[in-house]
Amino acid sequence: MTVKVLVPTPLQKFTNDQATLECSANNVAELLDSLEQSCPGIKSRLCDEEGKPRRFLNFYVNSEDIRFLEGTETPLKDGDEVSIVPAVAGG
Repeated sequence: MTVKVLVPTPLQKFTNDQATLECSANNVAELLDSLEQSCPGIKSRLCDEEGKPRRFLNFYVNSEDIRFLEGTETPLKDGDEVSIVPAVAGG
């Protein structure tokens, strides 16, 4: 099953400057492992030491925030789009 991953500019140094990747995974946790396989070093930028997504990054599956779905256990299906979005703070 192929999932499209949208990578923000600051992380594209791990993806050979590609803004979009194609990965195979059954859920977000597997997707993170798949990204690490194809782009070594990216997982440590996406996840903390416990393997949970970093607080300053948001992950969306088809425009739905995984925090309101099943977190990293959110299932993925063929054709899904996963967006990695850095959190923005300010006032």
